Amino acid sequence: MPTYDYQCRSCGSVTEVIHSMLESGPSACERCGGDLRRVLFPTGIIFKGSGFYRNDSRSSASTSDSTDAGGSGAKPGASESPSGATPAPAPKADAPST
Repeated sequence: MPTYDYQCRSCGSVTEVIHSMLESGPSACERCGGDLRRVLFPTGIIFKGSGFYRNDSRSSASTSDSTDAGGSGAKPGASESPSGATPAPAPKADAPST
């Protein structure tokens, strides 16, 4: 069962109450009889697993750093031929005759 804190609007005293989420909490202060309001606390968030950092979900070719620094946007190590055509494959060596 969750624990809830309720603060009195009149005297400011805080009361800790354990009840289910479906139940309504107390409405009157035990000390002065004033109205109570539920105190909300920020929840802690823990990121586990991959995908939360800048470099986890990006491929190396799509990073903006490589296109900004390189200027042309070409992949590193890729050689461009002047005519734009792919180079021809090397000829096969003949098998020695026996």
